Amino acid sequence: MSIKEYADHDGVGLADLVRRKQVSALELLEEAIARTEQVNPKLNAVVVRHDGYARKQIEAGLPDGPFTGVPFLLKDLDLLAGTRTTFGASLFKDNVADHTGTLAQRFLDAGLTIFGKSASPEFGLMPTTESRLHGPTRNPWNPAHSSGGSSGGAAAAVAARILPVAHASDGGGSIRIPASACGVFGLKPTRARNPSGPDRGEGWGGLSCGHVVSISVRDSAAMLDAIHGPEPSSPYVAPKPERPFAQEVGRDPGRLRIAFTDKSPYGDPIDVEVAAAVRDVANMLVGLGHDVEERAPALPADPAAVIATIVACNTGLTVQLAEQALGRAVTDRDFEILTLASAANARQASGIDYLAAQLAAFQISRSLAGFFEGCDVFLSPTLCTPPVRLGEIDTMTNDLSGIGPILRRYMPGTSMFNMSGQPAMSVPLAWSGSGLPIGMMFAARFGDEATLLRLAAQLEQERPWKARRPPISA
Repeated sequence: MSIKEYADHDGVGLADLVRRKQVSALELLEEAIARTEQVNPKLNAVVVRHDGYARKQIEAGLPDGPFTGVPFLLKDLDLLAGTRTTFGASLFKDNVADHTGTLAQRFLDAGLTIFGKSASPEFGLMPTTESRLHGPTRNPWNPAHSSGGSSGGAAAAVAARILPVAHASDGGGSIRIPASACGVFGLKPTRARNPSGPDRGEGWGGLSCGHVVSISVRDSAAMLDAIHGPEPSSPYVAPKPERPFAQEVGRDPGRLRIAFTDKSPYGDPIDVEVAAAVRDVANMLVGLGHDVEERAPALPADPAAVIATIVACNTGLTVQLAEQALGRAVTDRDFEILTLASAANARQASGIDYLAAQLAAFQISRSLAGFFEGCDVFLSPTLCTPPVRLGEIDTMTNDLSGIGPILRRYMPGTSMFNMSGQPAMSVPLAWSGSGLPIGMMFAARFGDEATLLRLAAQLEQERPWKARRPPISA
């Protein structure tokens, strides 16, 4: 197989070649490894390698699944028995998982060959991937800029065509933000669509969920078919889809009622190129026959304050469990200053504070449910500025006060849909004058990934992005 042929296929396409015996799983794995070695020194997207694990998978015989033989990366927050998972933290640099998470097992059952882990910020806390342990992950469109976070390694690897699809997760925008920053497709599914066990019933109080980033819409849909559904420990389940998600790709989306805004939910001005891109896409949607109206939800609470409390309390528990295991207090040699500060904030918070944050999240969710009674889809910018420069968000500074204002300007609109649990996607439909991707975020009602996938496939047909390659690409 030539390099060109590999890069021309998405995951579904590669699996079809394996199924028809035009290429072997081992050949695909070796191609992905060669591509990693070619571009990863420039990007730092793959931070844990276990090529031997993937080779043993192939030797043992891969399951017959929708992605049999396709090379794959797990995000460095999920467990795969016998392999290293660092969580982006210095304390866990040599940590080897003693069991496999439910989602990782479903990736294995789908026939994927998992040859490594993609970079994440420490515990997935930031919208940029610059952990102290592994260093910065660079944007393949411009290495001075961030690849986004927290699934920045996954998005950079897919954009650079190391592989066509990779695991990602989203607790406040961490699938959509790097998808936007790197010019790939990223769908955050409905809450509880995909499993979080066996170690937890839900991530970040129900805010977080796992899925993938990909170069094609159909890979995202086919993967959702492969991995969705409850497990025995699931505390609740997502609505059952009407048909397989893959069958939504190419189905006529109909005449959708689409609301849009080119403004921050806080009313702050956004980057002029981003605002212009939103309006350009809104006009394109009109041309496609949809009813488009400029209108945005009015939120009853501040999403940033809500997520700060919920994430701090979850981080505080992580730090506490580490201290119990070590039999000592942790220091900034173990965890980054931001992680320790977040845990300290949790110690100052009460149970009442946490419940108040959960209540505010519910109020936001209820408000959004009312908003979507008047529309099918809401369009807004995934990020309100182009990807930040590396170093702008410093998790090791003693003065963390500057981070909040940056996040408010950069990604103010993603976390509301983590609170509501609604599906939302970032679609790579625009680029800045300097060549940086600008993703468009579309959200739909709870449980309605089908509408988003139909619309995404229509947009992919109207304004294709797969053939557009970044300067740093295998």
